[in-house]
Amino acid sequence: MFIRLAEQHRQFVQDLVMNLQALATVLENRGYLASCYTCGSQMNSASFMVSLGDNHLIRFLVSDYGITWTEMRDDRELMKLEGAEAISQLQDLANLVKYQIRPSGPIAPLTHLV
Repeated sequence: MFIRLAEQHRQFVQDLVMNLQALATVLENRGYLASCYTCGSQMNSASFMVSLGDNHLIRFLVSDYGITWTEMRDDRELMKLEGAEAISQLQDLANLVKYQIRPSGPIAPLTHLV
């Protein structure tokens, strides 16, 4: 049972990493400064970052050890979430892309986080 769960977790992390890479590409194409770096070819960890303007930065880290969402403004940490809460915040960010909100305008959807 535990071997099966470990494999499911590895697959989940790989899926999440692939989705982060795609999100970074789409955000870049929409004019945001975004990046997603992975270590090695196994896709078992990633560091995703996006600038939402006005010194507003989101960092999302995923690995076998955990999942973390960190939101910063003016080099100060505003919020740090882990696990399912972090993934929920990632969905809010993905909605920026889904609803085609541009970085040149006010970035309102994530201001409720402050």
